[in-house]
Amino acid sequence: MTSTEENTPWWRSAVIYQVYPRSFADGNGDGTGDIAGLRARLGHLAGLGVDALWLSPWYVSPLADGGYDVADYRDVDPAFGTLDEAAALIGDAHALGLRVIVDLVPNHCSEQHPWFQAALTAGPGAPERELFHFRAGRGPQGELPPNDWQSHFGGPAWQQTADGAWYLHMFAPEQPDWNWEHPEVRAEFLSVLRFWLDLGVDGFRIDVTDHLVKEDGLPDTAGHHHTPHPWRDQEGVHDIYRSWRALLDEYTGERTFVAELWEEDPQRFARYLRADELHTAFNFPLLRSPWDADALRSVIDATLAAHALVGAPATWVLSNHDTTRHVTRYGRADTSYDFDRAARHGLPVDLPLGTRRARAAALLTLALPGSTYVYQGDELGLWEVEDIPDHLRQDPTWLRSGGVDRGRDGCRVPLPWAGAEQPFGFSPERASAAPWLDVQPDAWQALSVAAQSGDPDSHLEFYRAALRLRRQEGGLGDGPMDWQDGVVAPAVLDFTRPGSFRCVVNLSAAPVPLPPHEAVLLASEPLADGKLPSDAAVWLRAAGEG
Repeated sequence: MTSTEENTPWWRSAVIYQVYPRSFADGNGDGTGDIAGLRARLGHLAGLGVDALWLSPWYVSPLADGGYDVADYRDVDPAFGTLDEAAALIGDAHALGLRVIVDLVPNHCSEQHPWFQAALTAGPGAPERELFHFRAGRGPQGELPPNDWQSHFGGPAWQQTADGAWYLHMFAPEQPDWNWEHPEVRAEFLSVLRFWLDLGVDGFRIDVTDHLVKEDGLPDTAGHHHTPHPWRDQEGVHDIYRSWRALLDEYTGERTFVAELWEEDPQRFARYLRADELHTAFNFPLLRSPWDADALRSVIDATLAAHALVGAPATWVLSNHDTTRHVTRYGRADTSYDFDRAARHGLPVDLPLGTRRARAAALLTLALPGSTYVYQGDELGLWEVEDIPDHLRQDPTWLRSGGVDRGRDGCRVPLPWAGAEQPFGFSPERASAAPWLDVQPDAWQALSVAAQSGDPDSHLEFYRAALRLRRQEGGLGDGPMDWQDGVVAPAVLDFTRPGSFRCVVNLSAAPVPLPPHEAVLLASEPLADGKLPSDAAVWLRAAGEG
């Protein structure tokens, strides 16, 4: 976090590191990343210079969707450790100056959750089924789903039970949607929030934030001509988050919420970030934008304008556990991102070019107003692993699509830490099992933390330098920025921040001269005769100031 204002909440300017626990570090040698491995590697995160870590779900789960199918919201899955270990991790992180954000999955649970199992046992019409969306089917024998909604993972969003009833699952069949109109569901999640806050967590990332409330009557999408869709962004969801915010504000220590929100309408987006609702939300338009100066400029301007409507800080995200790693995206001819993984899988990738652009994008996002997210492995320059054998793929999107959608496994491959042989330190020596997703590329040996540490030209040391400078520069993080149009060249992003800080990103095909400056603070690529190369970025101390 930068030093702009001592009384500015930390989350307005923080750099937050996403940990996908299964793939971060294996402490006990069983092939699955765990809390013991994370605790042993906390020094890496502190040394990197981030302010907080966000943990993808570590709850008790059958792992039908990588932990986003929760069977017990108040305990840690034994594959990751114990609740006592979780408490110790939080304490360890706090001792290192790191805050801890945990994932919360409120739209759906696991089919193994005791409440859903009770609903299945109770049968049609039972009060236990009112906690979920059970409906009779259509057709003469009720053999057709209750409506035409489609699952995000492919196929109908309804699963028929043995007694003929159907239940709603906007994701996998193993993930039944909660009925948020029921007061017991609302009370349960307030209790879950309090449980983890009492344990010491600093905030929550809310999975599919806008899905909780469905339109009355669950109408078909066919012929549904108004927005939003009937399964998302309903007005009632804001009452839920106002109640959550009121609870959170009872706690000291600047606890925070961050929303996962794929909302294109800036005014509807901003409604979630009003002063009595959530604090921040992921900014996915930047992640989806092509590597193009006009497109990026448009996203940046629209993002800042949307957040200004409610006085919320922007966030900047390049990759996460659901999306193709940006080293790979930026190395393709089409550098944008959408959920058409099947259409893009296997397209040619220029990894050196993608890595070059990824370094420039890091300087861009770290210089923009607000907070920034770093997905595990971003700091190492890891790329998407696309050549995973079919029999090793585990993502339900792969299974539900009949193998058409290649899924998200490629961005979830275990991290390389050290050593000349796989699994490159992910598991301890003499581990009892291979990594759960045993597909690390051989070339990742050169990208391990140990291999890159101390090499001034490495991706890792570049990230460490950038994060160190961001902490030192008082004008970075939350606050104003000013575009410097027409100073350098077309296809260049050029802006200043308080404290005589200037960021220049060259997205043109040729080197460009630097604007007047007193010093070069950090460049993503070596300057060529004083010029900034193509697909590179530089931080400058502006001339004549400070």
